[in-house]
Amino acid sequence: MTYRTVVLNAALVNYDGLAGYDRIADEVVIYDETPEELILERVAGFDVVVTKEMRVSGEVIRQFPDSVKMICEAGTGYNNLDLEAAREKGIAVCNIPAYSSERVAHTAILLILSLASSLQKQIRMLADGNHDNFHRHLMVDHVEINGKTLGVIGYGNIARQMIAVAQALGMQVIVATRTPREDTDGVHFTTQEELFRRSDFLSLNCPLNEQTRHLVNAHTLALMKPSAYVINTARGPLIDEQALIEAIRDGVVAGAGLDVQENEPLDDSSPLYSMDTVIITPHMGWRGLETRQRLVSMVGDNIRAFAAGSPINRVA
Repeated sequence: MTYRTVVLNAALVNYDGLAGYDRIADEVVIYDETPEELILERVAGFDVVVTKEMRVSGEVIRQFPDSVKMICEAGTGYNNLDLEAAREKGIAVCNIPAYSSERVAHTAILLILSLASSLQKQIRMLADGNHDNFHRHLMVDHVEINGKTLGVIGYGNIARQMIAVAQALGMQVIVATRTPREDTDGVHFTTQEELFRRSDFLSLNCPLNEQTRHLVNAHTLALMKPSAYVINTARGPLIDEQALIEAIRDGVVAGAGLDVQENEPLDDSSPLYSMDTVIITPHMGWRGLETRQRLVSMVGDNIRAFAAGSPINRVA
């Protein structure tokens, strides 16, 4: 049995036409984008609804037709879906938690290495025609990361991939998680407060929920070293962005590497674009071609498993 499937916002993943959404089911209808007012019209008659980081409110889900048996979030985070409303309707919700672990972890490491080398400053100097780094002496900070402390909040797939690379580069790793753990494989588990105080680079690798929203704020930033950097490849609202901007301007922390922002797309007027010690990227960690193709393939696997009555990565 193959369930009729509709993809509501395929362009977020398949913007170049190379991801292959048409192969996730025998019968699939694909929309590049879907405004909220068209969701109910477009899911009518379908068994499976596929979304990617698209907000679907409880009010809308409660009006879904009885034909809808599953919502598949084509990604890791599912804070955009009202799980309680789905439970009330008897609609299964699944996600794809491990499709991009290596690629996102590598993005975090890229940000760390770039910040340690003041790469942002060097690129801007070249863009301005300033060649002092070549003709005088190195005019920017340039530090080793071996021996530095990487603090990680969260210990999921991406965090563990990142930690493996960081350890290969000689970094010391400390981790804070919701549940206490014993130290293992060179990783020291500690409290969030100690992690903020000790980290040279602090990486956010936890889900967004009411407990973690604005986890990085004026108070926690004040605990950090003035030489420390904040790295976020998870969800933008984990950081109080205005507090971070002020902390960098005031020298409370050195800077940040942000693949995600509090509001996406980032407003053109944001000072983050022009800060020398901030590197921002457009939520690209998961967007590698192979990563997107893997994601779509795993969406198809989930749909076929659900249709066959086999286990899926169900979150509701």
